[in-house]
Amino acid sequence: MSDVEHDPQPSPDASARGASLDQVLQVSSRLATAMSSVIEGKQAVVRTAVTVLLAEGHLLVEDVPGVGKTLLAKTLARCIDAPVRRVQFTPDLLPSDITGVSVYNQDVRDFEFRPGAIFANVVVGDEINRASPKTQSALLESMEEGQVTVDGTTYTLPRPFIVMATQNPIEMEGTYPLPEAQRDRFMARISMGYPSPRSELEMLDLHGAGSPLDALRPVTEAATVQQMIEAVRRVHASPAVKQYIVDLVGATRSSSALRLGASPRATLHLLRASRAHAALAGRDHVLPDDVQQVTVPVLAHRLIPTGETQMARRTTADVLTDLLQRVRVPAPTR
Repeated sequence: MSDVEHDPQPSPDASARGASLDQVLQVSSRLATAMSSVIEGKQAVVRTAVTVLLAEGHLLVEDVPGVGKTLLAKTLARCIDAPVRRVQFTPDLLPSDITGVSVYNQDVRDFEFRPGAIFANVVVGDEINRASPKTQSALLESMEEGQVTVDGTTYTLPRPFIVMATQNPIEMEGTYPLPEAQRDRFMARISMGYPSPRSELEMLDLHGAGSPLDALRPVTEAATVQQMIEAVRRVHASPAVKQYIVDLVGATRSSSALRLGASPRATLHLLRASRAHAALAGRDHVLPDDVQQVTVPVLAHRLIPTGETQMARRTTADVLTDLLQRVRVPAPTR
């Protein structure tokens, strides 16, 4: 008998749109509850991870050692009854370990393709900045297009597909910082942060005798997640909201505090994340507040501050906070 809690079927008289949004709310609530049972006191982090999943994005978890980066990725993977692969990035990891390799089969006297670690619904990449740039670049095509090309043949990756990568920004010896082209393919970057004293005390009780991850059971499956993604795609974004997104991204390109603004890909990711945020709130339309809530995690890691900004000890998140206050907010419309 499966451990997955099967999702209730929508009533026949419910509209497909309404039923899909109801399903998003029900399943995402179970998903967040299950993840929060392992990741204590980090509701905002959990919500962002679920938002990226439903927005068809990839997540970069960047923070100091020991705060639960890998645990967050493994927890989300465990909550979905789907193929999951974990890759420990090291300097000797080869691109073929990620994408796969063609091997000669003497029985059939021909080459056959053996899939690499990327062929899974959820791929957990631990310490991605420890791999060589050549290996890191093996992820580029798969993250952007959901496919892998080996020896001239293109292979489609399973759906849904999400890469959750972790990296430590403090210990830089023996690491290879992610190039901008790679960072831009991650929809959002989050930091775990230290837990509150209360959450840390609860952690001692919960994790002291063993890992709660061992007792965690899937609450949904890949097919259901894909249905939720389809529902999020149908969330309406008005022309005014789309213009607001374009104005925000454009403000990063003209800001004197930034040396590099956000890319057109960032504009698209901001729209997708806003739609997912609205769906998680039970709405079938995007509000400016949805855009504001996801702007920092979606845009901050793509921006490069000027030397003056760094000297003033201001982060790209600080710059975005200022821009959010300056860019005109449209009146909420449907």
